[in-house]
Amino acid sequence: MKDSLKIVVGVAGGIAAYKACMLVRILKEQGHSVTVVPTPSALNFVGAATFEALSGNRVSTTVFDAVDEVQHVRIGQEADLVVIAPATADLMARLVAGRADDLLTATCLVATCPVVVAPAMHTEMWMHPATQANVATLRDRGVTVLDPAHGRLTGKDSGPGRLPEPQQIADLALTALQTGGYSRDLEGKRVLITAGGTQENLDPVRFLGNRSSGRQGFALAEVAAQRGAHVTIVAGNTDELDTPCGAEIVKVVSAREMAEAVEKRATDADLIIMAAAVADFRPETEANAKLKKGHDDAALNAIHLVENPDILATTVERRTKGELGECVIIGFAAETGSDTQDPLELAQAKLKRKGCDLLMLNQVGHGKVFGELDNAGWLLAPGQEPREVPAGSKFEVAAAILDAASEL
Repeated sequence: MKDSLKIVVGVAGGIAAYKACMLVRILKEQGHSVTVVPTPSALNFVGAATFEALSGNRVSTTVFDAVDEVQHVRIGQEADLVVIAPATADLMARLVAGRADDLLTATCLVATCPVVVAPAMHTEMWMHPATQANVATLRDRGVTVLDPAHGRLTGKDSGPGRLPEPQQIADLALTALQTGGYSRDLEGKRVLITAGGTQENLDPVRFLGNRSSGRQGFALAEVAAQRGAHVTIVAGNTDELDTPCGAEIVKVVSAREMAEAVEKRATDADLIIMAAAVADFRPETEANAKLKKGHDDAALNAIHLVENPDILATTVERRTKGELGECVIIGFAAETGSDTQDPLELAQAKLKRKGCDLLMLNQVGHGKVFGELDNAGWLLAPGQEPREVPAGSKFEVAAAILDAASEL
């Protein structure tokens, strides 16, 4: 993907138009050239001056502006990506009909680049057969229509139809550009994902943990949901992340809590992805009160550790015993290497030991993978040569992992 893209941000006339301002800022901060093309009704929510200030480009809504430059054709022809956020039910209906009665719809008719549509509307409008038929038609034509988020809408209403957060839209749109969009190959599948780092308490205020942010697990959930899956996330430390669109999230703290949550939900899953950074050990005992400095206390001099449950191995064993369905199980390996073995050798041994169908190897360390926006590694499968996953955003890596899962 080019370092700097020409991106058109289309904005339709809905209350969620205010989120488009942050979307423009995010894309600009990533170094892209952004042209905002609102519909006339969108300007009732956010003025043209705001979009011009944020994008650094002139804003127009009509095909009769800059006629000498043939603007209604040029913008779409030059674009590398078109992102419409929010897209109202009315705008999607006009896109399906092939209308060109404003600059945004005309731009979409001309554009040969990927078009990503992020709908936002009340639940009843989103679920209406007419809207669902329009979504299906746009997808059949190669347009990427994102599933909306669940949550608070205008007024007291809540449900599916909420516009995803701007960072989610940016990540999903750029990944769609890089990967060719989101097939619906996981339509109706139940996907269970673990994400984030677990925390093992030393006392009421301290814990043993790791640097995992949960971004890779949440990226897997985002992409799986956009490919049609019913996604459940069992999440440890992921407090800074937005909940993936349409996913159910189960919050846990410790490895034992995560193991219990996975055990309850694995029986219905078609695909299980263990992306969490689970603590291998926990303190043998947890102090009831904060441990104090300056005390002659053995607890301050030594922490006795015991092993945590092996969630991946246990889940594979349950499948072998017939307690689970014919699910695909994917594990993760975070390795630094050792004096005698490189990360790939350690991961190959882990794959054999765990018995999962795929293993994603990440080489971790200071400034690598944990807490970072990008990722890279290798996918390992029994009896096959390791498959390199090139460096890219965690969303792009998620797409590669799910592609490999779909092959199984």
